[in-house]
Amino acid sequence: MQLTHLNSFLKTNVKLGKTKDVMFKSFDGTKVQGWMVLPPNFNPKKKYPSILNIHGGPRVQYAHTFFHEMQYFASQGFVVFYTNPRGGRGRGEMWASAITGGWGDLDYKDCMAAADYMEEQKFINPKKICVTGGSYGGYMTNWMIGHTNRFKAAVTQRCISDLKSFHGSSDIGWAIRREFDADPWTDKEKYEKCSPITYYQNIKTPVLIIHSEQDLRCHIEQGEQMFAMLKVMKKTVEMVRFPEEPHGLSRHGRPDRRIARLDWIVKWFKKYTK
Repeated sequence: MQLTHLNSFLKTNVKLGKTKDVMFKSFDGTKVQGWMVLPPNFNPKKKYPSILNIHGGPRVQYAHTFFHEMQYFASQGFVVFYTNPRGGRGRGEMWASAITGGWGDLDYKDCMAAADYMEEQKFINPKKICVTGGSYGGYMTNWMIGHTNRFKAAVTQRCISDLKSFHGSSDIGWAIRREFDADPWTDKEKYEKCSPITYYQNIKTPVLIIHSEQDLRCHIEQGEQMFAMLKVMKKTVEMVRFPEEPHGLSRHGRPDRRIARLDWIVKWFKKYTK
């Protein structure tokens, strides 16, 4: 028996975008799961800008569930695509451990396959695909724009830039040795190879950095390093700092700041996809 009707307004006052399940093939034929959210009043004859949204973790997963963030982006006229690349949860130990010791390889290729799939859709403008993600998704956003120029704009949130300094500044930094089977002082080359900061000179994508000042998981120094480095190199970059907020701003931050975060993301993407 239904006890409450707290969300009835979603049916009566709000028009939601339709979400469809997707399975697409990566570079090696591996099937990757994803979901595509279409804007309300979707017209298949139009060409929409789009957003590839990458989850954190890496050992978490997206699922077929209501996610206000995806619906909000769709309501602003974007097709939103979110996927479960290798390295995440939900498909067994081999899937989750596929990127151990090698972040930026199979996970990157799966995300690029997602972008390929997006470009194949007739209703998506292939020249207006954007990318965003938070935490490990911020790491992957940084990694991707350091290795490809195919994205029109990027928003990196609560990101990881430098795995070496992450080791010493994060509240779980010491545990990263289990991921790479080494500490920064025992395998410097591996940490440099897998750190997005190593490739920042390649970035041409306009990037917005969003970071919380009380983030203990991905310390704000990770975002600051990225901002300072790109600014010195005269790249197109801005940074938004949220005072008092923790790593989970997007989920349990102060309501007005959660709204401000969404607004900043949408403003940045609309600026470059007009």
